Amino acid sequence: LQVTLKVVEESTIGSELGKDSIRAGITASIIAVVLVVLFMLVTYGRFGLYADWAVVINVVVIMGVLALINGTLTLPGIAGFVLTIGTAVDANVLINERIREERRRGRSVIQSVDLGYKEASRTIFEANITHAISGVIMAFVGTGPVQGFAIVLLIGICTSVFTAVTFTRMLVVLWLRKNRPQTINI
Repeated sequence: LQVTLKVVEESTIGSELGKDSIRAGITASIIAVVLVVLFMLVTYGRFGLYADWAVVINVVVIMGVLALINGTLTLPGIAGFVLTIGTAVDANVLINERIREERRRGRSVIQSVDLGYKEASRTIFEANITHAISGVIMAFVGTGPVQGFAIVLLIGICTSVFTAVTFTRMLVVLWLRKNRPQTINI
């Protein structure tokens, strides 16, 4: 089957326009992170603060890993980065909502936190495995920009699962042991 291709549109982007796009992407990322941090703090109080710390740690670790592998943050990479922040926050929302649900069922603070993390973690792992499968396929099959997106996404999946499931739980458990609250505002 022979098909002739006709070029409909061709465009060249200068380096300044590329820099402007990267700058705009970074600005959008910063705004997104700030808004998400505020939302989590207002919605979940102390537990939102722990989630916010997890987001900050997530950002630092992703940037650190990219620096270690001499990665360059391109526009598709920025998109992967923002998506990763969103999924990291989503994981914390799942955990916090599950803890709320357990409290509504009349469980103690300790039981609610334990069950909340246990049950939400299963969902978080399953969701991130499907994301990782997609990321691996994009990394191996894709080219250039798609690979950049996939690499940042894969790094972010690893860091966000750790920060949501392990780091925030550690903070919550430390707080619970120190204060032994009978109620929590979540």
